[in-house]
Amino acid sequence: MIDDTSALLIIDVQKDFCPGGALAVEEGHAVAAVINGIQDRFPLRVLTQDWHPADHMSFADNQGVEPFSVTEVHYGDQVMWPRHCVQGSEGAAFHEDLDTDRADLVIRKGMRPEIDSYSAFFENDRTTRTGLSGYLKDRAVETVYVTGLATDFCVYYSAIDAIKEGFSVVLVTDACRHIDLDGSLAAAMADMKEKGVKFVTSDEL
Repeated sequence: MIDDTSALLIIDVQKDFCPGGALAVEEGHAVAAVINGIQDRFPLRVLTQDWHPADHMSFADNQGVEPFSVTEVHYGDQVMWPRHCVQGSEGAAFHEDLDTDRADLVIRKGMRPEIDSYSAFFENDRTTRTGLSGYLKDRAVETVYVTGLATDFCVYYSAIDAIKEGFSVVLVTDACRHIDLDGSLAAAMADMKEKGVKFVTSDEL
């Protein structure tokens, strides 16, 4: 139940992750209307924004490898992505259908050239914090409702890390869309369920 201890987390609803973008999620733009429809229900709204330098290590063309291949890096396996959400580019901007005026905080992530960042809470080395956990705790948040793109990557990692940080987590399923890279969606959904993430639709809020 949404109350004064709830926060809405809106993950990476950016042009490059929507149809026509460099790393498009099928129907990614459709989450904007759902998210806009529930924003007023929450006392606190946080947006995340992928914000990569042009020389980022996760870009396949920077490494001379095929997009979506997996490479071993200093913190483990790393998917090599098509170039996307470059700082200051049109593709890095929030999708025009998303209402950003009500945002209390915008967290930019993936800014360090040597570390990718899926989660709103940690970069992919699993130790470098974004500061979001401390902000939410300072605001007396207990439950985080997660929405955005994509269910099986940045949404998933954000939800799991929120659990690790001691928050209750609710995934608003119709306010997310997925990539499903080699079975990643089923694996993410199963792990979230096992870790205690609850699933609802926007109509059930």
